[in-house]
Amino acid sequence: MAQTTVGDIRRVLEEAYPPHLAEKWDAVGLICGDPEDEVGKVAFALDCTQQVAEKAVEMGAQMLVVHHPLLLRGVTSVAADTPKGKVIHTLLKGGVALFAAHTNADKARPGVNDKLAELVGIEPGRPIIPHALSDAEVTETSLGLGRIGELPEPMTLREFTQQVANALPETAWGIRAAGDPDGIVKRVAVSSGSGDSFLDAARELDVDVYVTSDLRHHPVDEHLRAGGPAVVDTAHWASEFPWTMQARDIVEKAYKVDTEIIELRTDPWTLSVHGK
Repeated sequence: MAQTTVGDIRRVLEEAYPPHLAEKWDAVGLICGDPEDEVGKVAFALDCTQQVAEKAVEMGAQMLVVHHPLLLRGVTSVAADTPKGKVIHTLLKGGVALFAAHTNADKARPGVNDKLAELVGIEPGRPIIPHALSDAEVTETSLGLGRIGELPEPMTLREFTQQVANALPETAWGIRAAGDPDGIVKRVAVSSGSGDSFLDAARELDVDVYVTSDLRHHPVDEHLRAGGPAVVDTAHWASEFPWTMQARDIVEKAYKVDTEIIELRTDPWTLSVHGK
C-alpha cells in the first residue's frame, strides 16, 4: 500500500482551498519540505511560531498545516539566527514540512468564514466581498470574503456578544462590542481576521451587527456615526483558530494519517485589566 506523502496532503488541501482564490499579495502553499516525503502524522495550528514549530517536532508530525503564511513578508535570509530562519531550521531538522492556506481558505466554501459564521450562530450565506466581482449576481453560495446570515431568533447586542464570547476560544483580549447594548440584532455579517476594510461594505448590506477582528478607534467611530451597524471585535486568533478543526477533518477524510491540533494560544496578547 502506497504511503501518504507531503504532496498528497498538499493536493487534498489545495482541492479544498484552491490557490487561485488567494489574494494577489498572499503567499500560500508549501513553504518548506519535500513533496515526496512520507507523512504519518499531520499537525494543525493557526500560526507557525517558534513554540508551535517545536511542538510539531515534539509530537512527531511530518507536516504542519497553518493559516498564516510564515514568509508572507519578504526576507533576505533564513539563517538560523533570524526569527523566521530559526523556525524553518527547527522544522527541517525535525523533518516537518510546512503548508499554509490563507486567503484562499477564507474565500473557499466551506472555509474559515463558514466556520466562524456557524460558531456565532448563523447559517453562512452570501459573502461580504465576492471573489469574482464581475459576477452578475452574488448568490448565497458565492465564493468570497466574509459571510452573511440570520440568527434563528433576534437578541440584544449584549446577548449576542456574550454568545460570541461563549462560542469562540478564550483569549486575554476577550470580546468587545460597539453600539447600543440593548439594540436588537438579527442579520449578521462576519469576516474572519482583520476586517475593518469591510466596514463600508457592511453598511451597505443591511445587517444589524458585523463580527470581525483588529478593529481600530477611528474607523469604528466613523462607521457608527455614518449609521453603520453595531460591531463585535474579537481577537484575531479567536476568530480563525477554529478553522484548524475543519482542515483536520479534510485531511482525515482523505487519508489514514494521524492528526493533531496544536492547542497553543498564539494570540500575542497576554493580559487585559480594568481599573478598580
